[in-house]
Amino acid sequence: MNDVIGVAEVSLEKKQPEGGLGNFMADAFLIMAAEKYNTKVDVAFVNSGGVRLNQLPAGNITTCKIFELMPFDNLLILQKVKGDVLQQVLDLAAAKGGWPIAGLTMQLKDKKAINVNIGGKPLDLNATYTIANSDFIANGGDNADMLRNVPQITNGYLMRDALLDYIKKEKSQGRNISAKIENRVSNAQ
Repeated sequence: MNDVIGVAEVSLEKKQPEGGLGNFMADAFLIMAAEKYNTKVDVAFVNSGGVRLNQLPAGNITTCKIFELMPFDNLLILQKVKGDVLQQVLDLAAAKGGWPIAGLTMQLKDKKAINVNIGGKPLDLNATYTIANSDFIANGGDNADMLRNVPQITNGYLMRDALLDYIKKEKSQGRNISAKIENRVSNAQ
């Protein structure tokens, strides 16, 4: 558990509406879901309550630290949702102050998600998007009832394992873990 699996270049903080720790996690889920399910994933997110540390300090990252960050055995699952359902999920995230996301940008205004862009294009309410998230959220946790009846694609891959695999993958390619604020989620003026 104390084996070093990678290095954080900077201290990653949990913040809302957007923080480096959440961006790192959402990026890991987006990349590893696409790899493990062998498909294009449009959006990945994690509810803020699922991020169990306030900080991943700069320096060595151990397996133990990732278990602290993600202590639950939540599965990283895929769902295919229409844009109108995705809008409801994003509105829920907005009402809760913003969730860590990858693959899209949005602004928060009056507890709603506005100016949503996925892959650089405006959210199409009639299009179908592949999202990666936790089985907890997909089963309606954190008030995500709109996802409860959407079929889940799962292969038993744990979110924690996605983080561990992502860190090891980055290390094997000579990269440390880093994330910055990119205005993925911002407050509208």
